[in-house]
Amino acid sequence: MKQLTPWRWGGLRGGSKRKESDQQPLELLRQEMETFQSNIDRLFSNFFTGSASRLMLEPWGGEDMLPAINEYEDKKAYHVSMELPGMDEKDVDVTLNEGVLTIRGEKKTDDEEKGKDFYRVERSYGSIYRTISVPVEVDESKVQACFKKGVLHIDLPKSEEAQKKIRHIDVKAA
Repeated sequence: MKQLTPWRWGGLRGGSKRKESDQQPLELLRQEMETFQSNIDRLFSNFFTGSASRLMLEPWGGEDMLPAINEYEDKKAYHVSMELPGMDEKDVDVTLNEGVLTIRGEKKTDDEEKGKDFYRVERSYGSIYRTISVPVEVDESKVQACFKKGVLHIDLPKSEEAQKKIRHIDVKAA
């Protein structure tokens, strides 16, 4: 560590000219910084692939902790769909408030099996909470949500004002 102190580099005390031997501490500092960065990168990489991530994802049975979401827009509406396997429509709550769509849900499963010499009960629980900023002005009275085969579909019709604001721009070759 003593070699890394600035007054040993020669630039602060011994004038502005550095000898070749004075550049060694700079090289050591560069190597230490690269090692530090490598260790931090490995730490973050291991977090998302290691045992900590498996514990966080376990209630959803794997990588489904954050359900897949699909957003798209056409001329008349903004559409959102989200995969929620194992859930029913009664387990899902959808709200729209000041341009923010909020989707909440709970997944509960109880698996019970009785046999002659055994009794097994497995329970799992997981919840989701997602917010999506809706980028267009929506006619809130016409918003619809339906749940079909484990997929939540939400249609957010654009207001008439938002539909009028669409302006097509011609693209020309440069």
